This record gives sequence, structure tokens and C-alpha cells, in this order.
Amino acid sequence: MEKTYDPHAIEQRWYSIWEEKGYFRPRQQGTPYCIMIPPPNVTGSLHMGHAFQDTIMDALIRFHRMRGDNTLWQAGSDHAGIATQMVVERQLSAEGKTRHDLGREAFVGKVWEWKNHSGNTITRQLRRMGSSLDWSRERFTMDEGLSRAVREVFVRLYRDGLIYRGQRLVNWDPVLHTAVSDLEVVSKEERGHLWQLRYPLSDCRGHLTVATTRPETMLGDTAVAVHPDDERYRNLIGKAVRLPLAGRDIPIIADQYVDPAFGSGCVKITPAHDFNDYAVGTRHGLEMINIFTVDAKINGQGPEAYRGLDRFEARKRILSDLAVMGLLEKTEDHTLMIPRGDRSGAVIEPFLTDQWFVKTAPLAEPAIRAVEEGRIRFVPENWEKTYFEWMRNIEDWCISRQIWWGHRIPAWYDHDGNIYVAHNEPEAREYYRLPPDLRLEQDEDVLDTWFSSALWPFSTLGWPDKTEELETFYPTSVLVTGFDIIFFWVARMIMMGIQFMGDIPFREVYIHGLVRDAEGQKMSKSKGNILDPLDLIDGITLDELVEKRTAGLMQPQMAKQIEKSTRQHFPEGIPSYGTDALRFTFASLASTGRDIRFDLGRIEGYRNFCNKLWNAARYVLMNTETFDVGLLPCDCRYSLPDRWIKSRLQSVLKSTIDAIEAYRLDLAAQQVYDFVWNEYCDWYLEFAKIVLLDSDEETARGTRQTLVRVLETVLRLIHPLMPFISEEIWQRVAPLAGVEGETIVLQGYPEPVPECIDTAAISEIEWVMAVILGVRRIRGEMNIAPGKPLPVLLQNATPDDRQRADRNHLLLTKFGRLRSITWIGEDESPDAAIALVDQMKILIPLAGLIDREAELGRIEKEIGKLKKSLPAVEGKLTNPAFLAKAPDEVIEKEKARLAELRSALENLEQQAAKIGAL
Repeated sequence: MEKTYDPHAIEQRWYSIWEEKGYFRPRQQGTPYCIMIPPPNVTGSLHMGHAFQDTIMDALIRFHRMRGDNTLWQAGSDHAGIATQMVVERQLSAEGKTRHDLGREAFVGKVWEWKNHSGNTITRQLRRMGSSLDWSRERFTMDEGLSRAVREVFVRLYRDGLIYRGQRLVNWDPVLHTAVSDLEVVSKEERGHLWQLRYPLSDCRGHLTVATTRPETMLGDTAVAVHPDDERYRNLIGKAVRLPLAGRDIPIIADQYVDPAFGSGCVKITPAHDFNDYAVGTRHGLEMINIFTVDAKINGQGPEAYRGLDRFEARKRILSDLAVMGLLEKTEDHTLMIPRGDRSGAVIEPFLTDQWFVKTAPLAEPAIRAVEEGRIRFVPENWEKTYFEWMRNIEDWCISRQIWWGHRIPAWYDHDGNIYVAHNEPEAREYYRLPPDLRLEQDEDVLDTWFSSALWPFSTLGWPDKTEELETFYPTSVLVTGFDIIFFWVARMIMMGIQFMGDIPFREVYIHGLVRDAEGQKMSKSKGNILDPLDLIDGITLDELVEKRTAGLMQPQMAKQIEKSTRQHFPEGIPSYGTDALRFTFASLASTGRDIRFDLGRIEGYRNFCNKLWNAARYVLMNTETFDVGLLPCDCRYSLPDRWIKSRLQSVLKSTIDAIEAYRLDLAAQQVYDFVWNEYCDWYLEFAKIVLLDSDEETARGTRQTLVRVLETVLRLIHPLMPFISEEIWQRVAPLAGVEGETIVLQGYPEPVPECIDTAAISEIEWVMAVILGVRRIRGEMNIAPGKPLPVLLQNATPDDRQRADRNHLLLTKFGRLRSITWIGEDESPDAAIALVDQMKILIPLAGLIDREAELGRIEKEIGKLKKSLPAVEGKLTNPAFLAKAPDEVIEKEKARLAELRSALENLEQQAAKIGAL
């Protein structure tokens, strides 16, 4: 083995071998275990959320693969309709063209060309994460098989009366000219205004005051609503107001929706441009007046003076005209949530338009029952409440989008607007018995990307054909996903799976949290705290990082802000940690359902863990490769440390397996880390060095055998979390341990053997360790050099203590660096530092070991420094101005620092008291 662990020398080499040899494919034997990857957008690149989620899935897949299950991790990507179309449209724009210059067919061809040459970046990056997906079965939501499934589902739902075309209110992007889903709308607080407008009563006997943040929509008002119990307006219900500028009379209606305590208690109702108003309008049978064009300009429904104006220009004109008429009562600054399209950045407009919808209520009922009855289990369980909340208040699903890239809706129209739904035009003519000369035009719209994603668990396995894969792997085992798409994706997969497969799509849904920075802040480019998983794997200089984050930004001020925050967060750039350290960090943070705080200090620690494992393996190989490790029939004698480490290993195997099965990768990682670092490396290897130097050949042979067999088992134990380093070391260790096979990927996961636990050995080694730790503690407190041999006195010992000390004299003196061990009577009281092991006292006489006065002087000097630092920190935390202005994380840091200073001061004062008493 190389002297130094270098992840770049092993990671991509091993991944290529694994993929080329087909290790990730199902083995066609064992219990089926299947995970469907949430299909990443074909335009996307790997971010921390992906890396975290894929680490969890890969750990589960590798674990079950090693346990002999017939595993499939289904690979694939999503065509990402709007996102992908925008990428190609931007390319055309740079050439001075639009998609309309090319025409639909040529434009779609251009998108396919981009996808084949530049798409799928994320699938290449997933390989860098070690993700063991079955790439031979990779699917794409627009490939022919999945497209066929989409058409089949659409036709069946339509013929079952579960898909219809109708006019309803949708989220409309006036830049992209399409409806968008709620998930594609980002609502943020922005500064705006609240205007109070006067609507004159039709009988000219006064006015009503309404408040609005969107005065341009008043042109589409069809009522003013008041609360039915509001005494102020009860006599006006059923009367009318004259709508300013439009000159229409609109009714005053009563509805529980109105909050009488807000503003004047009167609400303007614009059913065609507000979702709440739409519901009110539907209840009262109000006219729906759409006043906008597809690009949010005033259309022919508005007064002539405003037609053709952009909505925001119309707003200015309308407010000006109202002011002149004396109908603008008040203008107030107001902070409000503004919905913007996540792709275009445009303010989203509620828009009344003809769209295709799925009637969801009949589909939701069996999907709700599946979770109620326990056939689908959410982990953590509390997410069931969120699921039920959404599903029991479900609205019909708008599935049409006004773009060109996607699954074109399989519906045709004749010149009278009659609709014919079928898999293709010839089938439509045959099914509806249409004459051959009747001209048909296919619907221009495409389906919402989430429509094809909802079919992912069964369409990827070959449905609507009855394939062997579908028979084997459906229902799948677990879905691993974030909480933000429980409704958009999880619920819809459950509905579609039950509808078309007659069974649930997965048995468990593991919901993970978001990845945040070390302070718990959301990662964002503008904050400069965002991390790229590949930068953590490969490393990146500060200048490269700044250039990467500011490239292509058109706003110099934004670029400066990002550069400043990036330099603040990463003053030295980002070191190279390698994939295994990154994966282990994610695993260590993967407690169910909680957001995680990603700290570079943590990944640094796990990079050191990789080094520790590597160096341990080098030691083992140096002491076993050219020696007898007991593979041939011969006598082996196992020392106490051998029996102890093998016993501890059995317990760790059980707790690790239990943790993984409970989706507690954080606990699994902690178990493995503690065992490898603290028990195997820090204790057992040191014990083994003593045994190998001072024992007979039979005992040495037993220790060499234990060294390699425990290490080989540990490598299989850790492989699901750290696949690359475990494979590299295993290739060298496995032959020494008598294990055959060409890769660790297909080895059996280690199972505990309770009969191998030697409780007596565990108890005895724990006693030895306690004695050595007691001596170490005295060394540390008295500032005695670690290598200085010490005389040890033992007092108040039981007969069992004496026997243990005699049996383990070699381990105690060599490991503890003891010059001698002497038993003394209970009545003796030498000047010595003391540590306790149960009732037994460990005493180290300090005469001649330390300079009492010099040590007291050193400690007093340290105490002085701490006492000087304390008032500044205490002052901050008692300063009301600091507590009022400082961020919570800064206050918490100061509190932690104060606790550290006080603890350190207490420890030093105790040391001084001990030395002073000598």
C-alpha cells in the first residue's frame, strides 16, 4: 500500500471497474429490494441536497446487496420541461433567433440534440459520489418506453372520466407564457404598497373603501364582499357599487371569507385574478372577467384607455386617474409575499385559462387509505400528518403546460372544437369513427413534468407491458426524498400506482431534511455559504471559487457581494477531502427528518478518519503479509486483547445493522467510527504490538489472524458508507483473511455471532483500560511527559483486582509505560497523585517527577490568562445592546466560549490545589 492515503488515486479507478463488470445489476436471486432514484433534471448539476440524498440511497442499496438481496437502484433523469426549454431558447437568443423561427419540430429536435451532447451532467457527477445505480437500465422520462406509458395513462384516465379540459385559475408565468406548478413558484417578502380605494355606491349615497396591493386588477372586479355578521354593512348587502374607471355596477355580497377586523372590512372580488376570490366567485356565481393577455398586458376586456399597457404601467396610470377623481383614499408602505417564477423571475399572475386537469378526489381516497392502513409507512412518522392534510384538501391537478418540450397531450380537435383523445391520430379516427377527410389538429400543449414523474415507479420497469422486472421489483422497497415534494411527487406516485398497478408503489417513505451551513442558515449563492460537493471532493482554490460563483453574472453589485461573502466564508478555498470523507459526513448527520448542519470541521475530521483507517491497514499488512496468519490447519492461541476485540466487534455489528434498518445512518456511522478509531486503532493495535513482540508463536499467530480478520470484517461493515477506501484496502487484506472474491461490493455483509462474545474478556480489558486511563489522567494533570516510566502504587484492591493485575502485567507496564506496580496497605498515605478504578486507588508518587514550584507557577500563569479573558465575555453576555443586536448564532458562540473558559479555569484551580497539597 502507498504510504499516504490519496482518494483521487483510487476512487474513479474503482468506480470504472465496478460499472464495467456489472456489479450494480440485480443478481436475480434473493429477496427483491428496489429504490427508485428521484429523477434529477437533465439540466441539473449535483448539489449538496442531491449528494446527501444519494449517499443515503447508496448506503441502503449497498447494504442490501451485501446481505444477498436482489437489489435494483433504478437510474434515470427527468426531461424538466420548462428548465430544458429555457436552456435551448437562451442559446437561440444568443444567435438572434426564437423557437418560433425554427418551428415546433425543428426546435424539439434542437432540444434533443442539446440533451444528447450537453445534458446528463448530473449522472456523471453521481458516479463521482460512488452511487451504485444500475446504469444499464437508465431511463429518461421522454424515452419511447416512458412516453408510451404516459400516453396510456392519459387515455385511460380520460376515458374513465378522470381527466377533463376546463377553464380554471392557474399560476401563469407571463414571460414563459405557460401555467406553472406551485413548486415552480418562489414566494418571498418584498416591499410594496397597500392602496385604499373608494368605490362609490350606485345610488350615490356614499362609498365603500377597499384595500389592495394590486390595483390594476380592479378592472376585473365583479363584486365587493363583506362579512355577513358585520353590522356596518348589513343594510348594503344586495346593493351595488359603481366600479371606478370601468363604469360597471357590481354587487355587494356577504361571505364568511371576509375578515371584518382587517382594514375597512370590505374586500374587492376579482375571481379571474385571485385564488381566494375565485373560490368566492364560484360560490356566488360571479362573472369571471380576465383582463390580461398571456404576457400580462391589459386586454380588450379592460377600458380602452388602458388596453395594451403592461400590468405595472397600467397600475401607475390607474392610481393616477383615481387620485384625480378623488377615489385614492390612502397609500401605505407594505411588506407582502410576491410569487415569482423560479425560472423566469417574473411575478406570477393568477390567470383564468383553458387547461387540462386530473380529477384527483377519486384517486386520493385509496391513496389516503394506503397510509392509514399502514401499507405505506412514513419515516419519521410525523410526515403522515402533512400527507393527510394535503390529500384531504386536494384540488384538481392542472397538467397542461404551454411549452413545446415535453409529452405532447394526445388529444385532437376538429374545426368545431370537439375533443378526441387517443394514443395517436389513426387510433382517434378509428375509436371515434371519424371520416377520413375530417381535418384534425393535435393539442399544442404538453404535460406537466410531474405527470410523467408520477408514473416513475412502474413506467421505468416496463409498464404497460407485463415485464419480469415489474413482477419482481414492484412495489419498490423505499422512497428516499425531501419533504418539499411529498405532495408534488410522493402523493401523485401513490395515486397513480394504486390506480394502474392495483398496489402501492413503495412500502416506506424515508423523508430527510435540508442541508444547511454550519450555523443552520440556508445555503445560497448570495450568502457565499453554498457548497458544491465536487469542490469538497476535489478541492478548489479561493480564486477559482470566486471566479466560478461570479461567472456570467450581469450585475456587478451582485458579483461583488458574492465575492465578498465567498472570501469571508472560505478564506483559504476548500481543501480536497475525497468522496468517502464526504459520504461519511453525510451519513453521520443523517438523523431522520431533521435539517442537517454541514460543517467543514466535520468533514476534515472524517478525512482524518480515512487516514486513520489507511494507516491501520498499513500496520496490519506490514505485520501479516509475510507471516503465518493461521490460515493453514495449525494451533492458534488467542490473547485477551484478541478475544476482547472480536467480542466487541460482534456487538458493533448488531448495533450497526439495527441502525441501518431503522434508517439511522447517523447512529451506524457513529458505531463504526467509535469502534475503528477508539477500540481497534487506539487500543487493540497497541495491545497487538505488545503481544507480537513478547509472546510465543502460537499467540502471535492468533493475534496476526485477529488483526486481519477483524480488519476485513470492518471493511465490509463500513463499505456501504465508504465504498472506495474499503474496496482498496479489502483487495489486500481479504486473501490474508482467507476470503475469496473479486470485489467487496458482492461480499456478504458481516452478521453478528452472539456466541462469540466473551463477556469475561470484555470485563477484564475494560479494567486494564481503566487503569491505563487513570495513569494517563494523572500524567495530563501533572504535566508529566507521556513517555516517562512511572512507578504505580495500587491501594484498596480486591483479590480480583490483584489477579487481573498479575495476569495483565505485561499490558499494563508496556502500554501504560509503568516502571513498576506495587501493592500498598490501606493505612499507607504517601504523597501522590490519585486516580480511582471503582474502589481501587491508583497512586503515583510525584517526588522527583515534577518541580512543584515550577508547575505551580505555570498553572498560576494560565489561571491569570483565563481570568483576564473572562470579564470581556461575561460583559458581552450581560450587555442588553449586544443581546438585542447580535445574531442568535453569535450569542450561542459567546455562551459556549464562556462555558469553556470557566471549565478550564476550574480544572486548573483543581490541579493547583492537588499540587499544593503534596
